[in-house]
Amino acid sequence: MFSITDVSGGYLPGGNVLRGISLGLAGGTVTALMGRNGMGKSTLMRAITGHLPHAGGSIRLQERELLGRPAYRVAQAGVGYVPQGREIFGDFSVEENLMMGVLGKTALPRVLPEWAWSTFPILRERRAQRAGTLSGGQQQQLAIMRALVGRPQLLLLDEPSEGIQPSIVMEIGATIRRIAAEQGLTVLLVEQNLDLVRAMAERCLFIENGVIVDEAPTAGLSPETPIVRRYLSA
Repeated sequence: MFSITDVSGGYLPGGNVLRGISLGLAGGTVTALMGRNGMGKSTLMRAITGHLPHAGGSIRLQERELLGRPAYRVAQAGVGYVPQGREIFGDFSVEENLMMGVLGKTALPRVLPEWAWSTFPILRERRAQRAGTLSGGQQQQLAIMRALVGRPQLLLLDEPSEGIQPSIVMEIGATIRRIAAEQGLTVLLVEQNLDLVRAMAERCLFIENGVIVDEAPTAGLSPETPIVRRYLSA
């Protein structure tokens, strides 16, 4: 179980972007977070991962308090993060990038598991290739698998569809949903692509001005749905 209780904070003292956010996510579920640009989606991700300089409230994963811990401790506690833009190491090989996902995880072997190669087979084919020469979709698969090999309990995905062709996006979405169900992984997805949200998540939360203001099941959401028009239209 992952929970956030009354979390506020921002990048400057007193300059709150988040304004009392609370939510709860069960294991094995995929939840989407949607809202217009500048409403606090990525800032919430940074608060969870320990990268937000000023934050108060409570963030708990399996009863372990995360707020106030440095980012590497948050990762060690079971949080995997795939940031917007992927942030792979372009000069490293695919295999070297994946090995970065187990660094600092003292309970994990320094050998990549077979499932890491079979989940996205293209990574096995390109294991010795420089990551910076991969296509956008392949880089996204690499970034996701780098997070997954650390065996997180919570996976955060920030705009995973950005710059990727739709067929690859949907393949990635189906894979993540399957892994979440099989492994009891909790997934929080920040995304603007409604097709991916419908395919991947069961529930959608809507954020406005740093507050979770509404939620809806993803089934039936479309650009013309009133709740989508209310919180996503320009």
